[in-house]
Amino acid sequence: MDKLFTPFQLGPITLRNRIIRSAAFENMARNNAPTQALQDYHVSVARGGVGMTTVAYAAVDLSGVSFDGQLYVRPEIIPEMKKMTDAIHAEGAKASIQLGHCGNMTHFYTCHCMPVSADTWFNLYSPTIHRRLKVEEIHRLVKKFGEAVDWARTCGFDCVEIHAGHAYLISQFISPRTNHRHDRYGGSFENRVRFMNEVLDEVMAHAGDDMAVVVKTNMWDDCWHGSDIEEGIKIAKEIAKHKVHGIVLSGGTVSRSPMTILGGAMPYKTLAHYMNMKSFWWLKAALNIPGVAPIMMPTQPFKELYFMDKAKIFQKEIQDVPLIYVGGVQSGDNCRQIMDEGFELFQIAHVLIKDPEFVHHVQENPHYHAGCGRSNYCVGRMYTLDMKCHECVERDGEKIPARLQKEIAKLEGKAKESVAAQKEGKC
Repeated sequence: MDKLFTPFQLGPITLRNRIIRSAAFENMARNNAPTQALQDYHVSVARGGVGMTTVAYAAVDLSGVSFDGQLYVRPEIIPEMKKMTDAIHAEGAKASIQLGHCGNMTHFYTCHCMPVSADTWFNLYSPTIHRRLKVEEIHRLVKKFGEAVDWARTCGFDCVEIHAGHAYLISQFISPRTNHRHDRYGGSFENRVRFMNEVLDEVMAHAGDDMAVVVKTNMWDDCWHGSDIEEGIKIAKEIAKHKVHGIVLSGGTVSRSPMTILGGAMPYKTLAHYMNMKSFWWLKAALNIPGVAPIMMPTQPFKELYFMDKAKIFQKEIQDVPLIYVGGVQSGDNCRQIMDEGFELFQIAHVLIKDPEFVHHVQENPHYHAGCGRSNYCVGRMYTLDMKCHECVERDGEKIPARLQKEIAKLEGKAKESVAAQKEGKC
């Protein structure tokens, strides 16, 4: 625990401790611009003691926007972004922003064009037809990533996190499931990682010697015909060649295995209740058909530190870049285990939704548990309203329907039973 609260040199910047707020989507922007709510949340997390907080899922181009509630990189919002980073810095934390492009995970009325991807096909989960990017368009997007780093610097950010996982655009090029091109950006592994490598070359050139760069990658895609652990290691080694300052080890596919990413049960009733009919009318209807939801979005038992076993495999293979653990941190004991396993940094999100002061509580009590029940209510409302724990919703006076309260209680009970069984060695 002593190591946990020591400074860490992440490339050109120094973090006050080893804990980073991960780039979990807040859905607190409006018209793709920052709001006071977004600033207040990240400032509260910074005040709560994290070494760095990461603003999530900023699109480098309008074609890469999935939601009205996410940020889109452009000059007009620099003054408000600068206010946010100044306020974060005033609390003693560093500020990072995740840069990415959603690829086919959007709609025409959101991104104002036909959605683009590595290949032409139909995305059932949007649902939308998407078209293959032309080579000249790929080159333009590569430059957009570099320009976004300059934009982030102007906004006052200390670090950028490049999103190369979860089946967004970079991952859509990497995965054999979504990339069936026959040019220099498809086919062989070397060709499928070419777009990612070009993006990282551009990003590192723009980062210079004053911006830290980390990359979120999939250890495995957890879907049919996606990248497996063996290929995930190869991808991570490609990333390491660019001398980035950290690699975030994640996994899963947002459209096929979202609970691999998020951990635990998917709250189907909550998701359907809050889901926007305009964007996801067919999915909302399907979720209300008995037996359909678990097929579309499989649930899984919650496990504390649920990525640890796979992350340790990567730890044995990659030593020249700091590996950043993420997934299932609930307590001070979990934090200590991550340090004991030799990871220099880790990211947290769920516990900070419920308890922005989590880091301070762990500092005061090494065995502190946040009490997050992992019903994933915050996930169920995250893509329509905002990212908020059900306890915070009730405390703020918003009424949660009785049937959703029943679902929350049921899922939290299952998560508690699952963790207890794992600790007793029964599963």
